[in-house]
Order: sequence, then C-alpha cells, then structure tokens
Amino acid sequence: MGKSAEPSDVKTDPKWYLIRQKDAEAGKPTFPELFFDLVFVFALIQLSHTLAKDFGSTALLEAAIIILALWWLWVQITWLTNLLNTEAGLVRLFLFAMMFAGVLLAISLPKAFHDQSFTFALIYSGMQLMRSAFALYVFKGVDHENSLTFGRMALWLAVSSVFWIIGGFSGQLEWQIVFWAIAIGIEYLGPALKYYFPGLETGKEEKLHLSGEHLAERCALFVIICLGETVLTTGRTATDHMSSSLSFVVFCSAFASTVLMWWIYFHHGQEKVSEKAEETAEPEKIGHALFNYGHLPIVAGIILTAVGEDFSLSHSHDPSTLREALAIIGGPILFLAGNIGVKIAASYIRPISHFAGIGILVVLLFLQGLPLYAMQISAVSVLLLVAVWEYVALKKHAPKVA
Repeated sequence: MGKSAEPSDVKTDPKWYLIRQKDAEAGKPTFPELFFDLVFVFALIQLSHTLAKDFGSTALLEAAIIILALWWLWVQITWLTNLLNTEAGLVRLFLFAMMFAGVLLAISLPKAFHDQSFTFALIYSGMQLMRSAFALYVFKGVDHENSLTFGRMALWLAVSSVFWIIGGFSGQLEWQIVFWAIAIGIEYLGPALKYYFPGLETGKEEKLHLSGEHLAERCALFVIICLGETVLTTGRTATDHMSSSLSFVVFCSAFASTVLMWWIYFHHGQEKVSEKAEETAEPEKIGHALFNYGHLPIVAGIILTAVGEDFSLSHSHDPSTLREALAIIGGPILFLAGNIGVKIAASYIRPISHFAGIGILVVLLFLQGLPLYAMQISAVSVLLLVAVWEYVALKKHAPKVA
C-alpha cells in the first residue's frame, strides 16, 4: 500500500511529475498539506461557536450535516493529495485555491442554515467538483485506473451538488435539512458502492494506489487540529468566565479532557492504525473503514466535547438538561465509540475499557439536574478511568523483554 500510481503510458507525459513517485516520503505529510489544514482550524472554531450559541434539537441536525460535510471535504482532498506530488507547483496552486475557497466556506458556516445557505452550498459543491476536475486532469492519459475512479466520482458529486443547491435555494429550513441530508448521504454512499454509475466502465482490479501510512498520519494530524480547536475554544470561554475558584477547577477539568482524549487516541490506537493501513492487502477497503468512516465519530466527539466545555465554563452552577448533557456526555461517548471501531479494525482487539466507559457515560447522560460543573468533572473522570484501564491492560499483556 505504500506504492504510487503506475502510469498506463510512458513517463514522458508532462503531467507525470504531478503524481507522487514510488520513492517519495509518502508517509509524512508535506508543508503544503499542513498549510491547507489550517483552514479547517478556522472552520471548526466557527462550528463550535455556532453550536455553543444555538444547541436546540434542530441545531443538532444542522450540526450533524455540517460536521459530515466538513469531514468529507477534508478526507476526500486528503485522499487525492495522497496520490499527488504536493511539491509540484501546480498541485500547490490547487491546494491554495482550495484553501481560499475553504476560508469562504468557513465564513458562511455560522449562517449556513439561514441567509448564507446558498453561498455555503455553492462553495462546498464547487470545492468538491473542483477537486474531482483537477484529479481527472492529472490522471487522464497517465493512470487509467485512477482516471476511471475519479470520473465516476465526479458524476456522483454532480448529482449530490444538485441537492446541495436546491437545499440552499429552498428558503425553508425543513426542506433545506432534507435536501442537504440527501446530498451528504449520496456522498457517503459513493465509496461503499465503488462509485458505480450505469454505462461507465469499472475495472475489476481497479484500485487507488494509496499510502496507508500517509493517510494515517494525515488523519492523526486532523485529530490534533480538533483537539487544538478544543483548547482554543476552552481558553476563549475561560477568559470570559474565570471569576472564581470553581471556574478554575472546571477549566482544569476541560483541559484534562483534551489531554486524555489525546492519550486514548495516540497512546495505542494511532500506531496500530498506521501499521494496519500500510500492511493490508486491501488498501481501499481498510482505508474507507479506518479513515473515511472510522474517524468520523472521533472527530464529531471532540467537537461536541468542546461545546460541552463551553457550557460547563459559562454556566457552571446551572442544572443540566438533556441539551447540555448531549454535549458534555455525548461528546466523550462518540469519541470512545469511534476509537472502539478504529481499534477493532486495526488490531482486532476489543478495548473493554472503552465499552465500560461508554456504559458509565450513558448512565450519566440521563442523570438530569446535576450542576454542569459536576457533569463535566464526571465525564472527565470516566475518560481518566478509560485511559488508566487501557494503559494497565496493555502493559499487562505486553511481551516481556528477556
């Protein structure tokens, strides 16, 4: 899985230099890729701020669609850059163009379900189609298999774009949610069906020539971006509400939750993910399981946790309702559930500590009336229990050195 695409024609094609070569350091993200990721720091901050202001039942549906869209946009661009030589000038220009569009997308995000709905839909669809068009340009006549895949992918995205645009034009929130849910559903269904499109060729042995190590590193860095956004959001809220010793305790608890999530993901899981992705004989299947779908609940859980920490810092003494509990407790539940899926897929080991942690958190989820600070501290305590439990279990079963 560490090989780059082999050309169908000779290497004299002027576009050949745009494709990542076999001997390139595919496992390590390049500076242009890291620069591109900065856009998503801004987008995630915009999202968490928006959720903290409005976290009703409708807002949860809206947030789910936006999180799904942002993750899908990022992971699909990452899959493409996995195949490209990001040191090539044209590829860098492509990434810079996507960065600019991404900033505009993030600016429209807080009002994506209001007066900026069409703008958000137009920019999002444009970025997805531009990515596919660039991929087609690069691989057409150079790599037949990848050209076939990205050609069908472009058609799927064209269909989903229709629903994005109709939703943006609808003018009614209910219909906008319906159309956008259909659009994002089409995009997520595409890889599962190998982007089948009637009348178009699908090679029996068709594969994207991916570097699993590179995808693992990129997803790990995105998790760090999400955790960093949590620190930024918590610090901003603490600045406005650090007025008592209790506020300081809640802030310490919120910071500890970020550290513990980092530990739970990176101490054992990320290394196994990288090994599995690089060594597998089924790169696309494992890539979709580990990265496209597997990391989604992890990312969503971190974002939701940041919103819950905002609640617990700004309204520490308020009694909890299901609204606040869904953020403070629901975030860690999603995070642990995502880690369970990724760790099982990567190492076939079922982390009992994570299952136990989710069980305790589910009980806490329905303990209405607890002060928000108490709920926040309880959630962090569960994460600490999971982290220590897993550390001890792994150490106990680690092979002894003679």
